[in-house]
Amino acid sequence: MSIFINKDSKVIVQGITGSEGAKHTARMLAAGTNIVGGVNARKAGQVVTHGDKEITVYGTVKEAMEATGADVSIAFVPPAFCKDAAEEAIEAEIGLLVVITEGIPVQDTAEFYNLSLTKLGEDGKPKTRIIGPNCPGIITPGEALVGITPANITGAGGVGLVSKSGTLTYQMMYELRDLGFTTAIGIGGDPVIGTTHIDALEAFENDPDTKAIVMIGEIGGDAEERAAEFIKANVTKPVVGYVAGFTAPEGKTMGHAGAIVSGSSGTAQAKKEALEAAGVKVGKTPSEAARLLREVYPG
Repeated sequence: MSIFINKDSKVIVQGITGSEGAKHTARMLAAGTNIVGGVNARKAGQVVTHGDKEITVYGTVKEAMEATGADVSIAFVPPAFCKDAAEEAIEAEIGLLVVITEGIPVQDTAEFYNLSLTKLGEDGKPKTRIIGPNCPGIITPGEALVGITPANITGAGGVGLVSKSGTLTYQMMYELRDLGFTTAIGIGGDPVIGTTHIDALEAFENDPDTKAIVMIGEIGGDAEERAAEFIKANVTKPVVGYVAGFTAPEGKTMGHAGAIVSGSSGTAQAKKEALEAAGVKVGKTPSEAARLLREVYPG
C-alpha cells in the first residue's frame, strides 16, 4: 500500500522535452514509474526515447489523458509558465499534479490552487490534488517516483514521511533506510502549497501498511501547530517530528519563502512544544528524530 501514487499510476510529464524534464524522466523511468506521455504544445506529435521506451509528446494535458488514461502529471516548467501549465492540468481534471518548479510567484500559485477548489468531486475534495510547488515530489519506493527524490536511498517499508524540505526528506530517508518507507512526500515550503502536512497525515493514518509517521517542518507559519492539533484528534499511529530552524535569528526570512519568524509565533521551539503537547516526540536534529522513530517503531 501507499498514498497518492503506486505502480499502477499512469504519469505524464509537462515539459518532457526540456533539460530538467528529460533528465528526471529518465530517472523516474529507472525507478519504475509508468510514464505514458509528455506534454509540450510546440512539440506535439514528437516521440522522445529513453532506452527502449518511446514516449509520445501531446499538445495538451487533456489530449494526453484521452490517449493514455493518465491520472498523474508532473510539471517541469519554468516559473513564468507554470501557472498556465498547472491550470491546464486542473482544467483537464487530472487526479494528481506534482509541481516541482521553485520561484513561482505566490499569486500564481494562489490562483491555480483556488482554481482546483472550484472543481470538486463527489467527496467534496478537489478532483486534482496538487503537491508543491517548490518541492521534491513523491516516491513510493520500488513502485513509482513522481519527482526528483533519489530513488536508491531506501526501499519499501512501514514508515510514512511528510516534509516541507527536500534535502531533509532525503536525509531522513537515508537515516531510516533499513526500515524503509511506504511513501515519502515533499510538500514544499512556499507560503501557498497544495497538499499540507494534515492531508498527508490523514492519508498515512488511513493506509494500513504505514506503521509510523515522520513529519518534518520548519520555522514560519503555523502549519506544524495545526498539524499537531490534527494529530491529537485524529492520528492513532506513532508520529515523530523534526522542525528545521532552531538556530534561526528572529525576524529574518530564511531560505524558503514561508520561513519567517515573528516574535514567538512560528519559531522552532513553539512548534516543538505544540507537537509534544499532541504526543509527538520531536528531535532537535534529523538524526535524533530518526533515533526517536526507532524507539516507537523498531521495524
